[in-house]
Amino acid sequence: MIKRGFAHIGVFFLFLISLLPLPLLFFFARLLYYLLYYLIGYRKKVVRGNLRQSFPEKSESEIIEIEKKFFRFLSELIFEIVKMTTISKKETLKRVTFEGLEHLEKHFKAGESVLACTGHYGNWELGTLALGLNLSAKTLVIYKPMSSKIFESWFSKIRTQYGNIFIAMRQTLRGMAAYKNEPTLLCFASDQAPTREETRYFVDFLHQPTAALLGVEKIAKSTNRPIYYFKVTVVKKGYYHVKVLPMCLNPSAMKDYEITNLHFKFLENIIKEQPQYWLWSHKRWKFKPE
Repeated sequence: MIKRGFAHIGVFFLFLISLLPLPLLFFFARLLYYLLYYLIGYRKKVVRGNLRQSFPEKSESEIIEIEKKFFRFLSELIFEIVKMTTISKKETLKRVTFEGLEHLEKHFKAGESVLACTGHYGNWELGTLALGLNLSAKTLVIYKPMSSKIFESWFSKIRTQYGNIFIAMRQTLRGMAAYKNEPTLLCFASDQAPTREETRYFVDFLHQPTAALLGVEKIAKSTNRPIYYFKVTVVKKGYYHVKVLPMCLNPSAMKDYEITNLHFKFLENIIKEQPQYWLWSHKRWKFKPE
């Protein structure tokens, strides 16, 4: 009961913060950066370890530079996501632009559904929110629910406020069946880490064997839905550009694990361009192949 009370207070506090303009929130983000990086040292060991393993060719000073840029971006990202509580459609469309959506619309007009891959890169949450405002078809997003029901409910309202439909990962097939008679875009953040029990395959990603979820590949090969990759670029603070890239237009012709290797390669190339915008604080490499 006490925890629920604190959670409700926390949600109300986040709502109040979201009413502030983004420039002011970015000022608070700079303060949060100093707090997280210099005072608390939030997951600094995890971030630095991940960076060292991913970029063995870089010097220690280069690693630390990327590390600091990441923590600055992470601080800004937190406030950007909070701002999504009350962000307008106009502001959303201004801050996220798209290129290549006509590829998807051709499929929708033909009555075909499409799969989309991306990673936890840039502000993937704001990008997904904006996506629902730009497409004629329904956007279905596969996600992992939060442990707190109160925060899960708050975040769900934010994510779905402009028409997107979020489907818990374990309910993917049921969610697809509910919309089987209309064209949809089914979106995956394909860099999520599986549990040990879910792990069936390791991909070579950023110089390390990396456990990979196979959901995208399984659905693509069983339905032959074309796959597009959403490449996110950070234009400047608070502004993003998403380029829709054809990744695999005939999945049923692909060999086993070929699709999984491909979407990890897309993400790896994006990360190498601007590494500070990926979620390095995530414990992505918790276990290795046995």
